[in-house]
Amino acid sequence: MAAAAAMVMLAALALLAPSARGLDRAEFPPGFLFGAATSSYQIEGAYLEDGKGLSNWDVFTHTQSREINDGRNGDVADDHYHRYMEDVEIMHDLGVNSYRFSISWARVLPRGRLGGVNTAAIAFYDRLIAALLQKGIEPFVTLHHFDLPHELETRHGGWLGAGIREEFDYYADVCFKAFGDRVKFWTTLNEPNLFTKFAYMLGMYPPKHCSPPYGNCNSGNSHREPYLAAHNMILSHAAAVDNYKRNYQATQGGSIGIVIAMKWYEPLTNSTEDILAARRALSFEVDWFLDPIFFGDYPREMREMLSSNLPTFTSEEKRLLQSKADFIGVNHYTAIYAKDCISSPCDIKTYEGNALVQAVGERDGVAIGGPTAFHGYYDVPEGMELIVKYVNQRYESTPVYITENGEWQGGLLEFTVHSGNSLEIEKFLVPPNLLPCIFNDHVSSYALSQATRSLAITVWRS
Repeated sequence: MAAAAAMVMLAALALLAPSARGLDRAEFPPGFLFGAATSSYQIEGAYLEDGKGLSNWDVFTHTQSREINDGRNGDVADDHYHRYMEDVEIMHDLGVNSYRFSISWARVLPRGRLGGVNTAAIAFYDRLIAALLQKGIEPFVTLHHFDLPHELETRHGGWLGAGIREEFDYYADVCFKAFGDRVKFWTTLNEPNLFTKFAYMLGMYPPKHCSPPYGNCNSGNSHREPYLAAHNMILSHAAAVDNYKRNYQATQGGSIGIVIAMKWYEPLTNSTEDILAARRALSFEVDWFLDPIFFGDYPREMREMLSSNLPTFTSEEKRLLQSKADFIGVNHYTAIYAKDCISSPCDIKTYEGNALVQAVGERDGVAIGGPTAFHGYYDVPEGMELIVKYVNQRYESTPVYITENGEWQGGLLEFTVHSGNSLEIEKFLVPPNLLPCIFNDHVSSYALSQATRSLAITVWRS
């Protein structure tokens, strides 16, 4: 059995065992998608086979292995490139009806738009898509999941250079042209809000840029570069969506959206300062990318705090942004308390630090939710309902897909199921060697078919 197939074991119990869980697919709207998700670098392997070029992660893990907890890399990973048929077969056996995966930009265009299209890569993804469809599994394709050709780092400075926009538009067009007759769900970018912070503010992802107080990298400016990279990513998204809607959507019949990492922030106290801090954290987390896409500009809170460090959109760029997105993907794993750091001292060398917010897991010694094995993440089922409602209300009429959700507990894995609106709870345990993460009680906690416009649930393979 391919190691990559472990991720779909999750779906077997979390999605397809209504008798054990008291949850029935009939409770969800017709056509609702239940699936699992992966990313190319984490599962494909074959990092230099069949004409693939080096990606930013290939270079990073080989040259800065000390930055990786266990020093490993994705050279082989789960060997999905060679064993994809086994993985598809297992997904089919489990009854999964959608599979969210990403395409390796460096595999398709090893040198970007200045080089040729790698026909072996096109053939691989053709085979994968054909195998999925033959088994009744809907491909849900992500174009950028943190990886890009290393040559584009050299040529454009990665996402910091405006030239990356044309590169991404060209890459997206290659994919639309090659696979769009069969792919009906496209995601331009996965978690660009998280990626830009980790890559250009905290220095944890390639190209490892940061500056004090967030870190001491060899290069970077944590106060400016995350927003410049984000600006180029937003405009890259807009260009790809505009192209798809003008040239492909009518004939191919698909939809295209973007996926955002979304925590839910609760005020630590009832003080005005903490209430505003929670709102500010959401603005820097969610609105940062979605407001430009749906409203044409950055949120007021960011503009007031960041001033000239936040780029501006030209009138032509605002016109491009009018293409918006057909859906919003929500990646949600936790809720957290927000403490104001404007009026009180805090440690701001953190993920929320740029919003002058400190994330706190406990209030008066009581944790916000159940423990997980991932530091700073808690099991807070109502967080899913709150964040989806927030998105529904702010970006009204836009369909929502839960594109990632799950939880790793270490030891034994516990599923908690809230059945319908009655919140009947059932629990059962699964050995961790079978499941790398769990699809927990978040699913029906927020009454998918009742309170939201959600159309899919996808579990992340950790």
